[in-house]
Amino acid sequence: MRHSPVRPRAGHAPRALTRAAAGITAWVVTRTGRWAARNERLAAAGADRGDVPGWVMVTVMTAALVVAIATLATPALQSLFTSAIEQVTGVGGE
Repeated sequence: MRHSPVRPRAGHAPRALTRAAAGITAWVVTRTGRWAARNERLAAAGADRGDVPGWVMVTVMTAALVVAIATLATPALQSLFTSAIEQVTGVGGE
């Protein structure tokens, strides 16, 4: 027995999709409310959350890693590039 595909009416979403969207919306509203209440409690208690947010620290640490790796790898990459160009063009060699 074959089932015919369910076609939603124009302008109407299927009920399951509507229920899922409503559930997700309720979850987001609940989480946002809890987050706001927590922040209000921390502010009222005078809790200091620090001077530097976490994303700034992650960005600075990533930049430091990139500089450190580039510093260590630059001589090897330069010699690799130079030898490859010399092999292809024959410039600077015998």
